[in-house]
Amino acid sequence: MAVTGWATWTGFSEVPGIAVFLFVTSAWIVSLCLHEYAHARTALHGGDITIGAKGYLTLNPLKYTHALLSIVLPVVFVIMGGIGLPGGAVFIERSRIQGRWKHSLISASGPLTNVLFAAVCTAPFWLGVTDGVPRAFLFALAFLALLQVTAAILNFLPVPGLDGYGVIEPWLSYRIRRQVEPLAPFGLLLVFAVLFIPTVNEAFWDVIDAFMRGLGVQDVLADCGFRLYRFWTEDSDICLTVQ
Repeated sequence: MAVTGWATWTGFSEVPGIAVFLFVTSAWIVSLCLHEYAHARTALHGGDITIGAKGYLTLNPLKYTHALLSIVLPVVFVIMGGIGLPGGAVFIERSRIQGRWKHSLISASGPLTNVLFAAVCTAPFWLGVTDGVPRAFLFALAFLALLQVTAAILNFLPVPGLDGYGVIEPWLSYRIRRQVEPLAPFGLLLVFAVLFIPTVNEAFWDVIDAFMRGLGVQDVLADCGFRLYRFWTEDSDICLTVQ
């Protein structure tokens, strides 16, 4: 991430989009690792002392429960549609953790990490220090922030299988939890199926755009970042050529 970030800043590559692609992808993987690490670290302090032995505190993506769900699929979704897909959570022995607040905090810690990552990525924008920053780097930061915002919002949805449901689950009755439990493996699929409804999709992106503007990032910047990220398309560098 550091090397490709430097390459994006300096214009090291003759094709700027390649550096942006590698920088955003590697930074996205780092954010996924931090997301899972936050779950694991919070669980460790909550009472699950088995977390360390499972390798969840190493920031090694290969140590997580399901590399396909946690790393590969999220990266594929970024490449295909520019949306931050929530990754699979680490396996936590919930029986070792006492207290509903602890369970809720464990679930919330992951998407809160995405929120923090988005705030860091957008710092140049809301601090007003973008002068002198190469446009390719600004576009990359804007797109990366967009991924973090979408991941955080999707994760916080109170849908079985997502972290948002994990936040409220400890406060639900045993009967409701048992009824909802079979839906957990299909929660994310249900969310994306609903997002295919045009009105829902439009409302979703309106919310995303509102959050991005609140962070000081205009829609066009993230759009340019996405175009540049897809360096194999014909109009990938159009934002760099427009004055």
